[in-house]
Amino acid sequence: MGAAEFTTPPLKEYPVIPILQAGAMAGTKPYVASEKINEAIGFPGKLVDNWKEVALAKMADLLGKYRGLRVFMDACVHCGACTDKCHYFLGTGDPKNMPVARQDLMRKVYRRYFTLAGRYFPKLVGAEDLTEEVLDDWYRYYNQCSECRRCSVYCPYGIDTAEVTMAGREILDAVGIGQKYTNEIIGKVHKIGNNLGLPGPALLDTLQTLEEEIKEDTGLDVKLPLDDEGAEVLVITPSADFFAEPHVYSLIGYAKVFHAAGIRWTLSTRASEAGNFGMFIGNYGQMQKIASRVREAAQELKVRRLVVGECGHAWRVAYSFWNTLIGPFDYLDSRYPVPQHICELTHDLIRRGAIQLDREKNDHRIVTFHDSCNVARGASMGGMPRGQFILPREIIRASCNHFHDMAPETIHEHTFCCGGGGGVLTDEVTELRVKGALPRMEALQQVVGEHGVNFMATICAICKAQFSKVLPYYKFDMGMVGGVHQLVGDAIRLGRKD
Repeated sequence: MGAAEFTTPPLKEYPVIPILQAGAMAGTKPYVASEKINEAIGFPGKLVDNWKEVALAKMADLLGKYRGLRVFMDACVHCGACTDKCHYFLGTGDPKNMPVARQDLMRKVYRRYFTLAGRYFPKLVGAEDLTEEVLDDWYRYYNQCSECRRCSVYCPYGIDTAEVTMAGREILDAVGIGQKYTNEIIGKVHKIGNNLGLPGPALLDTLQTLEEEIKEDTGLDVKLPLDDEGAEVLVITPSADFFAEPHVYSLIGYAKVFHAAGIRWTLSTRASEAGNFGMFIGNYGQMQKIASRVREAAQELKVRRLVVGECGHAWRVAYSFWNTLIGPFDYLDSRYPVPQHICELTHDLIRRGAIQLDREKNDHRIVTFHDSCNVARGASMGGMPRGQFILPREIIRASCNHFHDMAPETIHEHTFCCGGGGGVLTDEVTELRVKGALPRMEALQQVVGEHGVNFMATICAICKAQFSKVLPYYKFDMGMVGGVHQLVGDAIRLGRKD
């Protein structure tokens, strides 16, 4: 969908409650995965004949397996606390993008088939039969949720819309109508090893090219090793870091940090992807299968530490699920946390004086920071209270002289999603992505106006990709977004030619 086919919402001062536009996004949905794509990951390729029985059986399984899901179905009192907290609702005005309304798409079916009142008095309790029309609504609006969890911060009952979305997507996959973008990426990981389908020889060639670029810039042989058996650290980073701007500058930053600190490290052909899209469809089995590559690579290369690069949902899966997905980690060095975030490692090196930074190298930048949802809300970096908020900011302040946070109500656990997470980063829903970015663009506009900010740092590959796409719609320079380790890489002392 091109820019001419929809109107970009005007930037205003946050917060602005939109005028309700019923059905505004009813025509927006991602492509359905084909039979060929689904075959690679074990999902049906079309709506199965007994889809209703399959859907209800899957729903019963999820309700039994995840007690929280049943609680979420029963606990909501429709208080409205979450209504204006969703970036997609604020950007589109579609009432079905209110978190409570998105939950109710499943809650009505739950009441019909899994509560006594719903079985006998459905109209009295707002119960609804599961029909193909209902499935269509699920597909539209569960794919208009980035699972950012901002609504859960404000819910007095702790209802997590992201968990409802993931359950809805898993049920949809089970009956054969999985989303093309997400399922295709999962298939690439199984077949080749990373989300982009980048084979080993191409990966090696890319790393060698980056080494040449670093040498041309610094005059030094800064290595980006691949499959180096016996290295101390295995870095698992999003595959976007290998080739795309601005992601690649973060990878260069990692390499410079390890070089300056004298730490032997490596990347892995087998585990060349940190991202785990199994989380986006709520499928634990897929998450485990994808994550198993990390354990296999770590043992094969005999490393002692596992470090995760700048990727939001990769970090959440690693921090929250690795222990049960691919633990125990008794073969690693117990002195270090498993997993360890690249910001934890860099922050520790800065604190100990193991690397030196010249902040003046970034004086051409006036920097702000975007808290990525899956790091800020979905997981913690540990190391210190509220570390997931503090560490990146301390690294930025150590790397540059000019840093300004966005408005307090739009940072830390209150951060707005970039609008492209949760499997939404696909071109056929560009309108949704642009409108969903509205609240973050409003916060950015404010800090640009007040402080002249010209660079927005973040530690998530999806955020970088999303902002690079939507910034021009709001008249910002698409080049103003980058990684925290891009700043580190530009400031670090390596004995450059200059």
